[in-house]
Amino acid sequence: MGDRLKKMWRAFRAPSTRYAAGTLLVIGGVGGIIFWGGFNTFMEYTNKMEFCLSCHEMRAAVFEEYKQTVHYQNTSGVRAICSDCHVPKVWEAKLWRKIQATFKELPHKILGSIDTPEKFEAKRLELAEHVWASMKATDSRECRNCHDLATMTIDTQKRRAQVLHADAKKSGETCIDCHQGIAHKEPKKPG
Repeated sequence: MGDRLKKMWRAFRAPSTRYAAGTLLVIGGVGGIIFWGGFNTFMEYTNKMEFCLSCHEMRAAVFEEYKQTVHYQNTSGVRAICSDCHVPKVWEAKLWRKIQATFKELPHKILGSIDTPEKFEAKRLELAEHVWASMKATDSRECRNCHDLATMTIDTQKRRAQVLHADAKKSGETCIDCHQGIAHKEPKKPG
């Protein structure tokens, strides 16, 4: 077995006598483009609302709440979908978020730890706190894709919002510091 593995490794590392280096580079380049295109297409597919709603847990719980919010239906007709709030736009951050989802969220789906409304509610606070901490750590990056204090016309907002947004700007607060439960039912905190 060891000799066979050594032969395979030697053959893998040795220059080809059958094909020209240019041919191998072209084949590798085309193969890389096909792989990259397929990988990127799949990444974008997982950002679609239909993909998110393919999980019973999302469709039965948080989606119904979200449909009652301004992020779903509003006077401007602009709809924020799941990935707008939960997946970064920057490619590297998006890839990292997908890796996190694979290892932190997918196991809950597979193990059935949130597959009923009762189980989901029991974990709601834990799940929300994880999202809030993530948003806090990135200065509410996903919120700022649509909402940015620097471009808000604060003087046209209601008086209370004007004061709070001006204070947030001065103190360096981020969106999630005040806007928890904006697109989903806010979990009950113990105590």
